[in-house]
Amino acid sequence: MEINLISDTVTRPTSGMLKAMMEAKVGDDVFKNDPSVNALEEKVAEMFGKEAALFFPSGSMTNQTAIKLHTNPGEQIICDKYAHVYNYEGGGASFNSGVSCKLVDGHRGMMKAEQVEAAINPPDFYHSPLTSLVCIENTTNKGGGACWDFEELQHIRDVCDKHQLRYHLDGARLWNALIAKNESPKQYGELFDSISVCLSKGLGCPVGSVLAGSKKLIYDAIRVRKILGGGMRQAGYLAACGIYALDHHRERLAEDHKRAKDIGDVLRKLHFIKKVEPIETNIIIFELDQSKILEQDFLQKLARNNISIIGMGQGKLRIVTHLDYTSEMHRHFLKVVKQLI
Repeated sequence: MEINLISDTVTRPTSGMLKAMMEAKVGDDVFKNDPSVNALEEKVAEMFGKEAALFFPSGSMTNQTAIKLHTNPGEQIICDKYAHVYNYEGGGASFNSGVSCKLVDGHRGMMKAEQVEAAINPPDFYHSPLTSLVCIENTTNKGGGACWDFEELQHIRDVCDKHQLRYHLDGARLWNALIAKNESPKQYGELFDSISVCLSKGLGCPVGSVLAGSKKLIYDAIRVRKILGGGMRQAGYLAACGIYALDHHRERLAEDHKRAKDIGDVLRKLHFIKKVEPIETNIIIFELDQSKILEQDFLQKLARNNISIIGMGQGKLRIVTHLDYTSEMHRHFLKVVKQLI
């Protein structure tokens, strides 16, 4: 039995998804003639109470498109130091949009409204970049799947309104946050100018993310997507997976969250674990005491049992539960880890 807990992106389409793909009606989406893509976009827009949405190959591309549309070259965006748009999108904000990032030292990837306000450059001081956008990531990847407090997000919205800033949500794992916090997509749709959501993580789709916003934003996003090379043709086969996942895979995310907490409970009992970050959703980040065991040795012990997790460097490791991580795998994984106690 092989157990891959490197990420929730390692899943394969379920039988229901494959059936939906085989039955999908398709056309040429570059000409907006793919009925399945159109249906997915309408579905996501309606879920978030937005005017329109656009299907993309990846979450990095949706985020980069939003940044491009909300900013001008030479301006600056505010984000947490752990933010995906800063750490894991290949420097795309500077390459694609010519903007810099003002990093905030938040807690587990989450900033306070007063920190955001303090990071805004004076608009009449032309020696510093003009602040134009605030980017939020929920859940926070590097922060261990942490969920934002919704009231804090509202306070940041107030700051954005006060200073005429745009507000973008990198919701790659927003579906997890919605389940964990019992929140609704429309709450977020009312708050943010643009929202990016991934279908290829917790929901288990093979490919795809969606950007939601106003009709004007999405009309302009089509051009940026084209420039970035993101136009797809008979993409309805992929969109059909997204529709299926939204209908069938959202509620089951609670199972991933429970299994993640089970794993955390066992890890805390290992004498060579220095720290396990609080677990709210499907990501477990923990730190080894490398005076007792080296990161590579720990990974090799798991590998000998056909278990894969990912090292983050300096003794930190990450485990991510997902759709393909079954109850049988969970029992086996916990048994293997308990034997290390």
